[in-house]
Amino acid sequence: MYDNAHDIDESIRRYHAEGMVMSNYKKDTPIETLIPYARNARTHSDAQVSQIAASIREFGFCNPVLIDKDGGIIAGHGRVLAAQKLGLKELPTITLGHLNETQRRAYILADNKLAMNAGWDEEMLKVELEALKDDGFDLALAGFDDVELGNINMTDPESSSEEIDVDSMEMECICPKCGFEFDPKKP
Repeated sequence: MYDNAHDIDESIRRYHAEGMVMSNYKKDTPIETLIPYARNARTHSDAQVSQIAASIREFGFCNPVLIDKDGGIIAGHGRVLAAQKLGLKELPTITLGHLNETQRRAYILADNKLAMNAGWDEEMLKVELEALKDDGFDLALAGFDDVELGNINMTDPESSSEEIDVDSMEMECICPKCGFEFDPKKP
């Protein structure tokens, strides 16, 4: 869509020239002024809120809460719950004053759904997770549990130090057609 930073800057200038203000960043919005969206379709379990809280504790509050001009939460319900759990009094917010009511409601859904539509480059994910693990980083802080890490197969089968002795294994085969039993190790 954009070939370089100049094209992006030009697009933003054109957007502002047309009288539309994309957003307004505020560093210290009091948490008690934020209003959860009553029809928010996204849910947050206690376990997930705890994960978000651990992430905020580890990395800081890196992703501002998106709000409307009245303080209604557009995106960041889970972050607000986690901030409350941590006892934070103020949060960074971005006010999206340019959205009409229909756009605001649609964006609440789009913000969540579009992120869910992304995939993973499984090999690159494995490389990155293994590097973080080697650095002693707690992978749970990145949102991955033991089951997910097992599914990613974080251990390289070629690096296994355990050799399999095929001769010591008992093998028996049965022909599915006639039922004949034989040991493939015997001539």
